[in-house]
Amino acid sequence: MPWALLAAASLALAPSAWAGREATQESLDRLQETFATRAEEAGVHVKDLLPAIVVSVAPAYEQTRAWYPTAALNAISRVLGAAAVRWCAACEAPRTDVAKGRLEQSSGPVALAEIARLDEGMRGSSPPARSAIWLDETPQGVSLRVVDLRTGRIAMAELLDPRLSRRARTEVNFNLSRELDRRARGDSLTQLFVDLVLFPGQHISLDWTEQWGDTNANLSGLTLSLVDPFLGVGGVYYRAIPEAFNLLVGAQLSVSIPIALVQAFSKSDQTLLGDNLVTLTGMVRIPIGRSNYGIVASLSTNGRFGVGISLMNVSILPVLP
Repeated sequence: MPWALLAAASLALAPSAWAGREATQESLDRLQETFATRAEEAGVHVKDLLPAIVVSVAPAYEQTRAWYPTAALNAISRVLGAAAVRWCAACEAPRTDVAKGRLEQSSGPVALAEIARLDEGMRGSSPPARSAIWLDETPQGVSLRVVDLRTGRIAMAELLDPRLSRRARTEVNFNLSRELDRRARGDSLTQLFVDLVLFPGQHISLDWTEQWGDTNANLSGLTLSLVDPFLGVGGVYYRAIPEAFNLLVGAQLSVSIPIALVQAFSKSDQTLLGDNLVTLTGMVRIPIGRSNYGIVASLSTNGRFGVGISLMNVSILPVLP
């Protein structure tokens, strides 16, 4: 009976162990794909980390004890180059330091000064290591720590999973904190929209707006139009509806400068290209995913309706955000 229970437990644990190994391998793949980008985001030049000494590649499962260290060393060697990576086997083993009249044995986490000393004892004539790397397996993926041995500065610290979902959640929380801090300071948040409505009616305009309100759901600012009305200038207001695919609903109120000039000098109610002096244009804008593009629809008092594309926060002129 005990043997049967042991066999059943082994069969039950095997899929989870295999799933853990698969997640770890995919996390190591993400490490190879994104290491240079993340180092750049942290303000670190990869060449300043070399040579590097690997201190720990600890597995998270008994089933990956023999496989993970080799896979981790292979991944970091591909990222940094095999010639620039050293393996500190003594860093994870009990260490004995013998001096005159003193014998000291230690185990557990190794200090930076001790890493430098161990590196000095095994590197020969090669240059000293500049950074130490911990690349350990976790139940969700792998954890990466890179520390500058000269200053003790943490160069990189990352948790990687197959889909980088932890990093995505961290970025969401960071952006939320930054947004709350921005609101507390009272800083402005500017948005730029270029609308190209071409079918069946035409409407081409540029909106330069600022978000405001308790939830930043209101946008108001300046609008400049090229078509419908022709060379118009005025104001714009939008209301954001996050629960409806971040929909923006609003209106532009524009005055056509050429028509205003013609009517001022001729003292008549002449129109230009079928436009009125004052044009009210209703606008509906739907962003496409997380991109800088959206679908826009317009309906103006000049009798024009159309659908087109909206370029959101795309810099056309260097003086605009």
